[in-house]
Amino acid sequence: MKLLAPILLFVYNRPTHVQRLVSSLQANDLAKDSELFIFSDAAKDELEKENVNEVRRFIRSIKGFGNVQIVERLENWGLARSIINGVTQTLKHYDRVIVLEDDLFVAPYFLQFMNDALEAYKDEERVGHIQACDFTQDPMLPDTFLIKWTGSWGWATWRRAWQYFNDDGSELLAELERRKLTFRFDFNGKYGFTRMLRRQIEGKNNSWAIRWNASLFLNDILSLNVGRSLVQNEGFDGSGTNCGGGGLYASKLWLKPLPVVKIQPIEENENARNVYVKCYARTNSFLAKAIRRIKRTLKGDFGA
Repeated sequence: MKLLAPILLFVYNRPTHVQRLVSSLQANDLAKDSELFIFSDAAKDELEKENVNEVRRFIRSIKGFGNVQIVERLENWGLARSIINGVTQTLKHYDRVIVLEDDLFVAPYFLQFMNDALEAYKDEERVGHIQACDFTQDPMLPDTFLIKWTGSWGWATWRRAWQYFNDDGSELLAELERRKLTFRFDFNGKYGFTRMLRRQIEGKNNSWAIRWNASLFLNDILSLNVGRSLVQNEGFDGSGTNCGGGGLYASKLWLKPLPVVKIQPIEENENARNVYVKCYARTNSFLAKAIRRIKRTLKGDFGA
């Protein structure tokens, strides 16, 4: 039997979400032979302690995996530090990892696909990331495709690719601007990834994902993405740090096997990129935002 990638699960204060994710993972045939590493962040204040303790009681009871190892932080690290450290440390001992956050729900063939893809592209230096969530719901997308963009909802990478991760947002932004790449980085100006990076530099967000995205983008490294989603993000219920309400980026779960047919040549799929441009134009335009704000106001939601 081939070596399976360890699964890294990052949890905090949402016991119901964690239970749903673990249950969905256990429904994968490969779970029983996979190592599961769980990183549990500590409460940032007294109000969070009981939920964190409830999460920890649950994760200590998890069965159904080849091995379960738990890291319980003694202080609140926050998601970015937790993921950067967890991935970095694990890749000192393994050459590949699968990474999940606690607000996701995976399909029954998620682990099969991720391990197949990790194996198929292990020696392709220009492929550095695998993303198993599709939120475009566009039937024009093929089952799998290559794109210069890294999604963070159910992903995987290799040690050889993670070495390109640069946690210095200022350096990344300066290079994007020097090479005049911000327009393409932002999907032809349709989504503010550059703004997100700038806000990370200013301390207005603490996104590890925008830095990972920029790191691979600047090194001309592609991501293998799916057109049939094997992951749903259930964090758009107001329970998470970075996800607000709404179904803008909802996905329809693909419940059948998703074969990995190695793509040749290794180059970005421009048709797929255009699908993302259209998706972001539809969801992120001034008009779309105005309509969403009006709908929320009519419902009595006066938030930002």
